[in-house]
Amino acid sequence: MSFLGIAILGLTLVMMGFIGVNAAHSVRQWQLNHDQAKSSTKSFGYQQELIRDMGGFSNFAVSFSIISILTGAVSYYGYGFSQGGPAIMGIGWPLVTFFVLFVAAAMAELTSAVPTSGAIYHWAAILGGPTWGWFTGWLNIIGQVTIVAGIDYGCATFASNLLMAHPTKMQFLLTYAVILTSHALLNHFGIDLVSKLNSLSAIYHVVGVLLIIGVLMVAGPEHHVSYLFSTFSTQTSSSMPYWGAFLIGLLQAQWTLTGYDASAHTSEETLNPRVQAPWGVFLSVAISGIFGFVLLALVTLSIKNPAAVAAAGNNAFIVAIQQAVGSRFSGVLLWLVTIAMWFCGCSSITSSSRMVYAFSRDNGLPFSRYLKRISTKFHTPAVAIWVIAVIAFLAGISDGIYAVIGTMSVIGLYSSYFVPIALKLRAQFRGAWTADDNGPWHLGKWSVPVSIVACLWVIFLIGLMILSPTDIQLTTHVMLHYATGKIMFVVIVVLMIDYVLSARRHFAGPKLGSYEKLSSRLTHHVAKRSTVEAIQLKSPVVNRPVVNHRK
Repeated sequence: MSFLGIAILGLTLVMMGFIGVNAAHSVRQWQLNHDQAKSSTKSFGYQQELIRDMGGFSNFAVSFSIISILTGAVSYYGYGFSQGGPAIMGIGWPLVTFFVLFVAAAMAELTSAVPTSGAIYHWAAILGGPTWGWFTGWLNIIGQVTIVAGIDYGCATFASNLLMAHPTKMQFLLTYAVILTSHALLNHFGIDLVSKLNSLSAIYHVVGVLLIIGVLMVAGPEHHVSYLFSTFSTQTSSSMPYWGAFLIGLLQAQWTLTGYDASAHTSEETLNPRVQAPWGVFLSVAISGIFGFVLLALVTLSIKNPAAVAAAGNNAFIVAIQQAVGSRFSGVLLWLVTIAMWFCGCSSITSSSRMVYAFSRDNGLPFSRYLKRISTKFHTPAVAIWVIAVIAFLAGISDGIYAVIGTMSVIGLYSSYFVPIALKLRAQFRGAWTADDNGPWHLGKWSVPVSIVACLWVIFLIGLMILSPTDIQLTTHVMLHYATGKIMFVVIVVLMIDYVLSARRHFAGPKLGSYEKLSSRLTHHVAKRSTVEAIQLKSPVVNRPVVNHRK
């Protein structure tokens, strides 16, 4: 198994380089043929309301901060370790990173082609029509809001435990509310401030990870590196085979590697977005994958008592660090992690508020006329920011909700990623999407295979998350088993009813602008194909009796 783990890790690194080199080549070729790399939302029929002053690094920093390996990998460390043991870090993390690279690359291509705040929602509408756009927008918002809740919930867990010896539920909720409020206030005050914080956050994450790695290396690992690839343990019920527990434990890596669509959502505020924003999408995943593996590897190798770590639940990472460096110095490292979570939550509200703003701009949400309002003083989607903060707080009130929040954010976000990628594939197969429709960041002949792998992974992932055994304690005597799947089923049914009864009558979809021709091209092709297929289906039924009669 050690060979398998090393092989997966090596293949992941090779894939990073392969995609990066191909994309860089396409960008260079594009720049040679264009005098200036400018892009404006006017080509999509929208007035520029948001301030465009975000540089390439700041755009990358938004996604990198939302991914935040010091948030996702740390917050769900206990979940992963208790399910799959050390192997979830040595094999599971590189495995998830490998497949997420395909998804990120496919999304980067679309970001380069259509750089708007609506991003995923706009892509789906252009390629599939208003119906696909509406459902995609809702799925993305569900994922965006739940990931805000998950990030700040984790931050509040760490902060309350560091501030208070044994925090009560009320003390935890107060900490949670203060954190969400601070993020809402900062995002309300302006993109310039948040942009600087995002850049600081990216630097902070790199320095923080390197500091933790350095301390753990000095402290000295307890195990040989083979421990990561050959030790399989689980604290789950014996009724579940190890491979099942291992797959469920992949939530740790998969929840961490989400939210990188943030670079696309801030493209209307980014300089040279057709080049800078797609690099933000892809590089945030690639760099997070590398740093995350090194961090998790060293933490896991430093564990002295694996059983105690597995039994610690949400506090597993805290216990692991305490075992590695002692309780006195561990407090410093854990505060470092908590601050990183705080940065992550701030970036997450930035991204989610832009999506809500863009969707409301097209009347896709209830109370859109309020949600799409821009602060005249700060030029930020102020109403959207505060609504997200309130909903995120309400989502984190119930006991045992953390794992459900994580799985729902993964399902919501990756479902919304899947739709435009799949629709683009359909357009490519039918000849509706041509080379002229590509942005400067694209993979040429490798675009289709990369998108196919991305779609297959998302299908597998969503099925896995829906079937994961997440439970919510509703009352003292009532437990909702497999809560994620049941909640998502209800959500989808409600959305379908709402669309049939209301949305389809008043939702016209986003303004397509210069992409109206592409949308018309695809719609015409589909209609023509459907007519031909209908004739072909009918003709055998009509002709068969005549042929048989003649015999």
